[in-house]
Amino acid sequence: MPNTDSIEELAKFWDANDLTDFEQDLEVAGEPVFVQAKGTSVRINLQPPAARHLKKIARSKGVKETTVLRQWILERLKEPPPAGRLPNKTRRG
Repeated sequence: MPNTDSIEELAKFWDANDLTDFEQDLEVAGEPVFVQAKGTSVRINLQPPAARHLKKIARSKGVKETTVLRQWILERLKEPPPAGRLPNKTRRG
């Protein structure tokens, strides 16, 4: 079995192999192995040409569209705000 945390590599491995071939290597996990990350989901609507372009970029990187979007958003959030503009505080009311 591969010794990796890469979901893509593991997916390729299990697409080509069968779990029953590794029964002797299996162990009972005492605690959860995968824990869903706590975060907030955001839904966006894209026009078809933009969605196709995004899909093409994601395919070229070998990742999902959501991975590309998440990376872009996090990169943008690390940038300082434009000169003379401060980020808006959450408004209530």
